[in-house]
Amino acid sequence: MALFLPRRDFLYGLGATLGTVAFTAMSAEESGEPAAPRSARGPHFPEAKAKHCIFLYMEGGPSHIDTFDPKPKLNELHLKEFQRSGEKQSAMSSGKRYYVESPFKFRKVGESGADLSEPWQHLEGVADELCFYRGCQVESVNHPTANYHVNTGNRFGGDPAIGSWVTYGLGSENKDLPGFIVLPELAYPQGGAANWSNGFLPTALQGTPLRPKGSPILDIAPPQGVTREHQRENLDFLQELNRKHADRHSEHEDLLARMNNYELAFRMQVQVPETLSIADETKGTLDAYGIDQQPTDNFARRCLLARKLVEKGVRFVQVYASTWDSHDYIAKAHGNLIDVVDKPIAALIADLRQRGLLEETLIVWMGEFGRTPDNGIRGGGLAYGRDHNPDAMSIWLAGGGCRAGHTIGATDEIGAAAVENVRHVRDFHITLLRLLGLDDNKLTYYHAGRFKQLSQFGGEAISELIA
Repeated sequence: MALFLPRRDFLYGLGATLGTVAFTAMSAEESGEPAAPRSARGPHFPEAKAKHCIFLYMEGGPSHIDTFDPKPKLNELHLKEFQRSGEKQSAMSSGKRYYVESPFKFRKVGESGADLSEPWQHLEGVADELCFYRGCQVESVNHPTANYHVNTGNRFGGDPAIGSWVTYGLGSENKDLPGFIVLPELAYPQGGAANWSNGFLPTALQGTPLRPKGSPILDIAPPQGVTREHQRENLDFLQELNRKHADRHSEHEDLLARMNNYELAFRMQVQVPETLSIADETKGTLDAYGIDQQPTDNFARRCLLARKLVEKGVRFVQVYASTWDSHDYIAKAHGNLIDVVDKPIAALIADLRQRGLLEETLIVWMGEFGRTPDNGIRGGGLAYGRDHNPDAMSIWLAGGGCRAGHTIGATDEIGAAAVENVRHVRDFHITLLRLLGLDDNKLTYYHAGRFKQLSQFGGEAISELIA
């Protein structure tokens, strides 16, 4: 007796053959999903409030104990010596150790009673917009692999970044700008551009970094003597040649991606200068962010640009602040770093709220891991710092349907490890997708013989973080 399979099941069973291509195309056609990777599309969860994400990444590993998670027990243990063995929190965690108190006093602020260390002066004004999470844990203790883990879900790199997954799932609301834009410092974070790679997703979904100094994108203006009309004519001619070649060689997907990138680059030459200009901002706005002030100017400009980009429909913006790796002199190091980011971040939240954009813009603040409550002594006195700690960290969210005004989870009495509402970073990734209306189990892409997803192999959203 002949056995007949439904058309969809037959094509699915062909796995990585041409049948997969047909299946993907057919699924898109039947679901109404646009074929272009950057085309805007609806979320899996229509009730989700967040439409955009601004990801504030504190590269180097900010100390939870010295920012948002006070540990008075360490005042009793300060500089008490002990021996550690058999643990591998970081390359320097074995042998003679000393407990380290925080050099900062803490206070409770806002109606929510949020914990802030004393250097945070401006964040106090928006504290009730924040949702603190103290239960997240990661796996890696080295900066490059930890950065990859937080940014891509894979410690070894090569996979798509969160921004690429979000743009893959939701597309972009602005056809003239990339859906995923990165605002790094002058030096890239450890691990480099792989932190915002598209991985195995279409190349149109990779993060586009804007340079912090000089022209944000090279060749943003046409060469001298070349008009926009000439550019348009040349591009149309090139696209015609490429299209004919693509018709004869439909298996060359890179050519189609290159054609789309040429077209986007042309449109960006018109859109980017206008978007990046702050000439239309009021003096009050510039002052609130800390622009043309020290030490905030550089980070403030990037925070203001992040707001302008989400206003223009960019789906995912990642803003980097580096050098949080305070193994020594943590009072000076973390104190200076907080001074750099405190005012711009508070202004960003207040600005989005005033413009009615905070509810639809999810803001994330985190680094690649937290820091230990102890360290090997470095010169005594105020020279102490902290090592890398994958078992405890501070994260906060704002806007986008998060549970504002709450602190979720807890670490132990010295901040060594999370002990309440403890979840792996993959669950945090799933939660971010959920807040943006995306289902990690449905947001998959067929690659190397299986359907892949941001969480790698699934997990659960942290419901306590969602309003």
